[in-house]
Amino acid sequence: MALEHAILVSLSERSASGSDLTRRFDASIGYFWTATHQQIYRVLGRMEADGWITSEAVPQPDRPTKKVYAVTDAGRAELHRWIGEPTPTEAMRSSLGVKMRAASYGDRAALLDDLRRQLDDHTKRLSLFEFMAARDFPDPSALHGRALDVYLVLRGGLLLEQFWVAWLTEYLEAHSPQPPAAPPAAPPAAPLPSSPDDQENR
Repeated sequence: MALEHAILVSLSERSASGSDLTRRFDASIGYFWTATHQQIYRVLGRMEADGWITSEAVPQPDRPTKKVYAVTDAGRAELHRWIGEPTPTEAMRSSLGVKMRAASYGDRAALLDDLRRQLDDHTKRLSLFEFMAARDFPDPSALHGRALDVYLVLRGGLLLEQFWVAWLTEYLEAHSPQPPAAPPAAPPAAPLPSSPDDQENR
């Protein structure tokens, strides 16, 4: 996928300025396709030159005029074509996974520290996705059309974060020092034999 298609998706949902798009890539669509501020503005210029989007100067009180971009008929046609195009199966490429496999050849302690940081990041993102799902989609069974599409993509992100949390947790626990085994419990003490005086007093 090219960045152009991700921008077409975002602008099809709602017209936006370059700064608006940057915020969206930081907060929503960016969880699946990242782009920097500079990349977005550079691609917007190319898309406008290709006729996929158009811009309108919108005055702002006490602020510079901003350019708001919208999708043209040509842009909608390109998005329609791209959505219908077969998508290659995406193979997993994880430098972290390769490091986990090779840990015995290097500094395992440093890698475990990095994995703890990664686990913390994925745990926070999982909590965010769970919060977004509960806030924005309290009744998924009632969804249809675009709202259902958005929910299911969020659901995919949530499941992916669950995978990372489970995998990293398993790896870290497997390499955690095992606590020493508790000593076996002592057998109960045998009762003391009673003295003759005790027997006479009974």
